[in-house]
Amino acid sequence: MLIHPAAIVAQGVGSGLLHPASGTWGTLVGWLVFVFLNQSLGAYVWAWPLLLAVTFPVGVWACHVTGKELGVHDDSSIVFDEMWAIWLVLLFVMPAPLWQQAIAFGLFRLFDIWKPYPIRLVDEKWTNGLGVMLDDVMAAFYALLVFAVGKQAYIWMAS
Repeated sequence: MLIHPAAIVAQGVGSGLLHPASGTWGTLVGWLVFVFLNQSLGAYVWAWPLLLAVTFPVGVWACHVTGKELGVHDDSSIVFDEMWAIWLVLLFVMPAPLWQQAIAFGLFRLFDIWKPYPIRLVDEKWTNGLGVMLDDVMAAFYALLVFAVGKQAYIWMAS
């Protein structure tokens, strides 16, 4: 699959082919890419919103084409959705120490795997590239909500 440009993107340059837990591997690669890009783009406030806006439709296309090619709309090897979503999570979490980044990572993976309502509904009903991307965006928002509440509770208990 890594011959087609859509598969190269959708499968996270091969990270989606790692087993077990290809989604976790893809999220980990996304985290590492975020750290690298954040150091490179950090001074430019407009860079992350622009990068996210440009890469979202690319991800929709790549996930859709790859899913059709594999015959499974959200094959476990498709991990760009996890990569993109962890960028979104980390954008709102940063700057943060490594342990807080790890908690945000874990929360995102929890919600991405668990798929509470309405994430599961999107995952089941939208069987195209947009659905593949959106369920992870929703998991990212759940993770950010729990992270923010937890951080406020931590600050409250520490004071």
